[in-house]
Amino acid sequence: MPRPTAAQLAYGACTVIFSTLAMLLLFQTSSGPGIAVIALAALALGLLVALTVPFSGTRTAQAPAEPVADEERVPTTL
Repeated sequence: MPRPTAAQLAYGACTVIFSTLAMLLLFQTSSGPGIAVIALAALALGLLVALTVPFSGTRTAQAPAEPVADEERVPTTL
């Protein structure tokens, strides 16, 4: 599994922060277990977002190109 990119980490972190704030304001909880549930839900959501953001610039390994014989090369002129 490839390592996450900086963009994926940023999206995941922002999701955790903003979803935690939104759920705390929405549910207006002040109990310890309620805050723990909200924090776990926000972490799960952030992980989901970070893993579903597509990798940028990743390509599958390609076979090396066949060497071209000198007769097949086209000379370039400047």
